[in-house]
Amino acid sequence: MSAKSRPRRRGLRIASWSLVMVLVVATGLVGVVLWQHSYDMGERRVTIRHNGHTLHGVLTLPKDGRERHGLVVYVHGDGPTDATHDDGYKPMWEANAKAGYASLSWNKPGVEGAPGNWLHQSMEDRADEATAAIAWARARPDIDGDRIGLWGASQAGWVLPKIAARAPVTFVIAVSPAINWLRQGRYNLLAELRADNASAARIKAEVAKSDTIRRLLGRRATFEEYVRAMGGDTGGMTADRWGFISRNHTSDVTRDLRALRGVPVLLTLAGHDINVDIADTERGYREVLEAEGALTVENYPDAAHSLLKQSVEQSDLKITLTALFAPRSLFADGFLDGQRQFLEELGRVGRTTP
Repeated sequence: MSAKSRPRRRGLRIASWSLVMVLVVATGLVGVVLWQHSYDMGERRVTIRHNGHTLHGVLTLPKDGRERHGLVVYVHGDGPTDATHDDGYKPMWEANAKAGYASLSWNKPGVEGAPGNWLHQSMEDRADEATAAIAWARARPDIDGDRIGLWGASQAGWVLPKIAARAPVTFVIAVSPAINWLRQGRYNLLAELRADNASAARIKAEVAKSDTIRRLLGRRATFEEYVRAMGGDTGGMTADRWGFISRNHTSDVTRDLRALRGVPVLLTLAGHDINVDIADTERGYREVLEAEGALTVENYPDAAHSLLKQSVEQSDLKITLTALFAPRSLFADGFLDGQRQFLEELGRVGRTTP
């Protein structure tokens, strides 16, 4: 063997071992991802008929060997949300399953091939949709119709009590809801401006713009009138979005909350919420529901509006890596356990109530 060929062979061996190590590490990472995204529950696709349309949904069931389970019906917040919320609901569904509860969710109209357009809905329409889903679930032999409740986040706060007024529910989990649509919008505007360290002049201009939009909404202005009032700059607003806001901007949950009197309610609030004034929300819920003794309020100081850890939500890289390798760790500490414990306590109360 020549002296020249020996270094070449050593180089090939080093390259081969390096490739092997890369493959081992890659295989290990894939294994971690698959394991982290394996949830302890059964999952099946379902279809629900409502008002001549089909809701495309997901039903998850605990793997505990029981024939019937209580059910948590999920009501989405704002935006074009699919049934799993891009898999973001799955850690919560697993927590529900550990407490012995199934979970039901569906694509918003127009999302993932579902018929319709969610921007054409009012809060009443969304409540009707959820009521149909509850009726469908009650007819199933694997669902205990006496243990069906609601979970809803953000915008769903205006929908949850409307559902409860239509169909009896045994509990409600309200995550980051607001009280009044316009008041919430103004709070969000000012909070975002403060977060951007906006100048006084910019704040004044943005508030004036917001006031103009409120006047347009108050007189039911068309989208074309909105565009003219904004000087042709729509700022991303579309005709469908304007119609959605026009239909729903008068929403205020105060009166509707009366439908939840006597119903166990878990109100979950985030300490770093720039979308919703949590002090206003807690005050509103306590004024209507606290006297009944069925309201539980949980505040997570390290959470953002979505109940993700604020430190994670502030970084796209952290969100991506955490969602990939540790999706349960996306949420604020104690959030998943808190919801599981709430459901477990409902079960204990149910077993001891004559």
